[in-house]
Amino acid sequence: MLIETSSPLAFSAEIVIRLPLLPAQRGGPTELSGVVRWNHEGCMGVQFGLLGARETNVIAELTKG
Repeated sequence: MLIETSSPLAFSAEIVIRLPLLPAQRGGPTELSGVVRWNHEGCMGVQFGLLGARETNVIAELTKG
């Protein structure tokens, strides 16, 4: 995932991304653990580990065009 930020984290930094609660979801926001794989002025790339069905569904819903 490319994340635009004014303060990119260092390479290999561990990060938790909290995705907003969708109307169809129950429980709290979805949290995705990841690792910074690259950074550049104004952005960074994050790699996620294995994702479950809930996490995959949230990402799919948030990225629908």
